Amino acid sequence: MRNKSRTSETLVRLLEHARFEVLPTATIEDKLLEHVPVERTVTVTASPSKGLEPTLALAERLTGHGYVAVPHLAARMVRDQDELAEICARLTGQGITRIFVPGGDADAPGAYPDALSLLEGLAALGSPFAHVGITGYPESHPTITDDVTIQSMWDKRRYATHVVSNLTFDPGVLAGWVRRMRARGITMPLLLGVPGPVDRTKLLSMAGKIGVGDSTRFLVKHKGTFARLAAPGGFTGERFLQKCAADLSAPELAVEGIHVFTFNQVAETETWRRQLLDQLGSPA
Repeated sequence: MRNKSRTSETLVRLLEHARFEVLPTATIEDKLLEHVPVERTVTVTASPSKGLEPTLALAERLTGHGYVAVPHLAARMVRDQDELAEICARLTGQGITRIFVPGGDADAPGAYPDALSLLEGLAALGSPFAHVGITGYPESHPTITDDVTIQSMWDKRRYATHVVSNLTFDPGVLAGWVRRMRARGITMPLLLGVPGPVDRTKLLSMAGKIGVGDSTRFLVKHKGTFARLAAPGGFTGERFLQKCAADLSAPELAVEGIHVFTFNQVAETETWRRQLLDQLGSPA
């Protein structure tokens, strides 16, 4: 009973500290305003085909609406230090204090070929953001070896405040990775990357909206992910979260919340989150 109670408490904590990832499409702002309370943190992805402007502009507008908005500053999409300084001044001028720094998928990078180089660039500008997230890879990256991803996370720890795990559907793999990460001395708080409830038709439509090049990159990088999400009935994640909560409730593992890949299905994702909390006897 004690273990079950601890698992339930962990589930509640993860769901209460859930943030939603969205893509900067034309309709997502209205969807968020209609369905997602301003207390929910929203992260905004960056598209190589559209550039950083839609990401920055949406993050600014969401901040104006009262959300905590976290723009993705994809390293390979930033031209040079001057542009980085301009972006920092623009965002901090709007009260944005949190960013997420992935390497990104732009084919022809500017001055920052990877996330570490951009993080170093931010440090040279005086580290203007209080919260800086980086990516962790529980499973192998399709184009980067495991040894490199592990070393990269170790190198980036000096500039970041937390880690967001990439998608995985194996709770055992995730739990083992978290323990190895902690054993290596990487102590930053962790947000577990999980998919929200996804309808296969809407997912296919979403893949089209993010641009042909971006969709191709997504499919190449996440073939297994796409197959699981596009299966009839989609993927809701309740059982996955329960297993994670059972394995990762120890305080020393520092799992503080979940990062939900919504694929812009924010109404369904918020309903799912609230229903799970209701089942656990916690207010949404």
